[in-house]
Amino acid sequence: MNPVSPGGRLAQTPASASAPTLSDPDTPFAVVDVHKARRNVERLAARADRLGVGLRPHVKTAKSLDVAALLHEGDSPCPVTVSTLAEAEAFADGGYTDITYAVGIDPHKLPRVVALLRRGVTLRVLLDSAEQAEFVAESSRRAGLAVPAQIEIDCDGHRGGLRPDAPGLPEIGRILHEAGCLDGVLTHAGESYFAHTAEEQHLAARNERDSAVAAAERLRAAGLPVSTVSVGSTPTAHAAEDLTGVTELRAGNYVFFDLVMAGLGVCRIEDLALSVVVTVIGHRPEFGWILTDGGWMAMSRDRGTAAQAQDQGYGLVTDLDGNLVQDLVMTAASQEHGTLTVRDGTHLPDLPIGTRLRILPNHACATASQHHGYHVVDGSRPTAGAPVVQAFWGRVSGW
Repeated sequence: MNPVSPGGRLAQTPASASAPTLSDPDTPFAVVDVHKARRNVERLAARADRLGVGLRPHVKTAKSLDVAALLHEGDSPCPVTVSTLAEAEAFADGGYTDITYAVGIDPHKLPRVVALLRRGVTLRVLLDSAEQAEFVAESSRRAGLAVPAQIEIDCDGHRGGLRPDAPGLPEIGRILHEAGCLDGVLTHAGESYFAHTAEEQHLAARNERDSAVAAAERLRAAGLPVSTVSVGSTPTAHAAEDLTGVTELRAGNYVFFDLVMAGLGVCRIEDLALSVVVTVIGHRPEFGWILTDGGWMAMSRDRGTAAQAQDQGYGLVTDLDGNLVQDLVMTAASQEHGTLTVRDGTHLPDLPIGTRLRILPNHACATASQHHGYHVVDGSRPTAGAPVVQAFWGRVSGW
């Protein structure tokens, strides 16, 4: 195990002749292919540039300063989105000063928000009610500084937020504006994860944009300034064709991608940068099973592909080099056991006890949250034998 460096990050180990390989650590463990992750990052960054909007990646997927560094490659830390205040605090400790906390705010969290603002971090909060707006305004008055807030807009009925035409929208905006807190509007097309065709994804992206822009225009028509119009999900970020009126694009899953995104056609199987290494620990030929030491504690319980045309169970199986094992799927999981079966009842491959495999996950965010860090390989550097571990990238605190 690599030593922990100052600030809590795990030190990186350069590849060498004596470097560990994926055959060395105890299983199960998470692996990131840095070549694929970098390629995924560059793809969306280029798209945002073409669309003329800023990019605010969501770091909830990886929760790693090392992975986030891929987003700006040595430049100053980029704007980011987080899903918990623990993430906000950890990324602030890592030098990130432009952060959006994209979960509805509640009163008892505001002191932590104010503490980050006092440190010089621009931390935006999210809300969708006059009650929350009053809490934010009062907290700002007591602290003697403005807590920047965005109004959540519901573009598709997926979760929280106000419809763009909600009667209460201008009132909320005015409460925030009078306290110096109104920053803008934010929406998330959650239903895009069920958009199974390219046309459905284009429509979701257009609706997401139109909803956010319409809400911003209503606020401006009421004499309220709106500086930020924020949209985004991984499917719509890759499907958007026109973001006129939008200032920033958010997405997070795209750094790793997963089988749900591949099933939607947002990426290819070969773009998946995250996997979990497991070991074969048994066989039940009478049931057509191969057993591994990687259950839902390693992969998560997410079965997101079950609603898609091709159900991928708990994940697809590859060898250590990342090559798919034909028709082999992780179809069942208990806490520490994974069960691999072959589609259509064909013969099981010969995988002796001790064989190491990699499992590609349904939901990268959920799988990543099961692990303390990532063993890093570089798929662009073929090696004899098992892939060399280039580094170990740790997770930030508060995960």
